[in-house]
Amino acid sequence: MGELTRSLLTKILPAPGLPRRLAFQSAVIATGSGTFLTGSVVFFTQVVKLTPVQIGIGFSLVGAVGLLGSLPLGHLADRIGGKRAWVIGALGEAAAFACYPLAHGFWPFLAVIVLASISEAVANAGRSVYTAAALPPEIRVRSMAFMRAYLNVGFTIGAGLGAAALALNSHAGLIALVLVNAAGLAVNALVVSRMPTVIVPRQSRARVSPWGVLRDHPYSALATIISLLWLHGMIFNQIMPLWAITMTDVPKPVLGALFALNTIMAVLLQVPATRGADSLPGSVRLMRWAGLASAIACPVIALSGRTHGWLTVGVLALAVALTTATELWSSAAQWYFQTEIPPADQRGAYIGASRSIGGVARMVGPASLTFLAIQTGGWGWWLIALIFIGCAVAIQPVVAWIERTPRNGAVLPNAEVEPAAA
Repeated sequence: MGELTRSLLTKILPAPGLPRRLAFQSAVIATGSGTFLTGSVVFFTQVVKLTPVQIGIGFSLVGAVGLLGSLPLGHLADRIGGKRAWVIGALGEAAAFACYPLAHGFWPFLAVIVLASISEAVANAGRSVYTAAALPPEIRVRSMAFMRAYLNVGFTIGAGLGAAALALNSHAGLIALVLVNAAGLAVNALVVSRMPTVIVPRQSRARVSPWGVLRDHPYSALATIISLLWLHGMIFNQIMPLWAITMTDVPKPVLGALFALNTIMAVLLQVPATRGADSLPGSVRLMRWAGLASAIACPVIALSGRTHGWLTVGVLALAVALTTATELWSSAAQWYFQTEIPPADQRGAYIGASRSIGGVARMVGPASLTFLAIQTGGWGWWLIALIFIGCAVAIQPVVAWIERTPRNGAVLPNAEVEPAAA
């Protein structure tokens, strides 16, 4: 019985020490974020008194900040250290959320949401840089998988709490959602500040411009493939529900069950999906599987427009399973690529470049995918499938190109970890 218990615990708990602390921190912060996101639109309309158009403009500006700011803010995290950037970003987010109830009107809302967006970008860059430097290579990807799984658990709990708060239909309850998230972010900053300090040795070379990362063409090509593969997220969150509502006979409540299927798979299978993601060949293989999974999902979704009743539900469930498989495999491979390929003291800039390149796909993707999937009546799904097939075919030569091309610096020694604060 003891052996069985230990075996079970190794499946649901990360390794003791820092990996476990990072996983639980992910769950806590995601609970606060999930709570707010569930009621954010209601808060902005009822408390801040914004119109849907004004909210849309604000979120579009957030997207632009992410597109333009990810690379320089990632470089900033390299310069000041991942932990310090993470703490500063978390404190900035806490301040922004504390100001939301005071932001009555469009311009104050715009100022606060931009502050929140910049702070979140700094925190995410710091978190990525710190995690990559602090975790040993042999457990890095697996630990990141636990962090993602616990993040999904936190979002699920937060969504439930947010829904319960909305059910109260209370103005004070909406403000409480925001202030509780602000308090959680402040506590998160304190928790992060007490994590072990990581020292990443710098190379003896002239200061490198963050924009120089974009001249690493093999890595930019890899980032482009990753961003195209992540179109599966838009397909799952936006295009598939729109297709299901307009082109199939599936009952609307079933969509909630399909989203639940994705969440369950993400929580239970993210860690097993990292198997093989501890080497370049293994990560290439996972990326290839990811591309093929979404390529198959596209005609499966198209098929759901020609089926009826429970068969339609089954076909859409298969499509959800395939797009979720893409999420699991591509995440695992991406963690390896983004932590092992860049020079250790430039990880923030490289990850920021990936996010900036991905921002272009996030801007162009919704309208393009909607047109191809919906406006064509369904045959456009085959064209979308070709995008994923192209990613599956291109990943091997692109990674080979990366292997034979020097990065912006040489290989650095392992980071040194100082003891945690008492």
